[in-house]
Amino acid sequence: MTANTSSQDALKQAVATAAVAYTLSRIDDKSIVGIGTGSTANCFIDLLAEHKASIAGTVASSQASAERLKAHGIPVYDLNAVDEVTIYVDGADETNPHLELIKGGGAALTREKIVAAVAREFLCIADQSKWVDHLGTFPLPVEVIPMARSHVARELVKLGGDPVYRQGVVTDNGNVILDVHHLHPISPARELEEKINNITGVVTNGLFALRPADVLMLGTAEGVKTLYAKD
Repeated sequence: MTANTSSQDALKQAVATAAVAYTLSRIDDKSIVGIGTGSTANCFIDLLAEHKASIAGTVASSQASAERLKAHGIPVYDLNAVDEVTIYVDGADETNPHLELIKGGGAALTREKIVAAVAREFLCIADQSKWVDHLGTFPLPVEVIPMARSHVARELVKLGGDPVYRQGVVTDNGNVILDVHHLHPISPARELEEKINNITGVVTNGLFALRPADVLMLGTAEGVKTLYAKD
């Protein structure tokens, strides 16, 4: 493990610790907590396990997260079986000052977007390497119905992108991923999110701009910084 990797892991651990404390302040023992996917979300899951008696259960955005939660003895429910998700906690591949995000590096973007849409509050947790002024350096994931892959790729080229098929990846929904390069800077992000979602064959894309995070906890060398979405 390199020093840089070790440092990044420490930042993820610090922000996950802060996120657990924040979550506990927002919930009660009847609350359902939405759980995201990825390395930072995994840190959160492992720390949440110590407080599993404080929640009614969870909804997970991926099979991998569901399995990790169950391994800790934390109840996992189907989203259709719950009335409300009090708070959704997840990481990001990029975040900007508007708390707009790019997500989907782990190919769970559709379920992440669904849980975020249902949640009363969306808390994003990330380390400082994910902070950008403008989204788009990280390739934008787009989940696509398999038979539409070539059609969607051609339409994404018309929008100025360079789509690359993510070989060997099938989402939990049975679909494929196109990673769209060379879109930087993405602005306005809301407009591009809508345009891509309107392409026939697209399930959804990894821009979280129409539903950005409400709160961002960013792990930095100076400590965890908390930012709130501007009204």
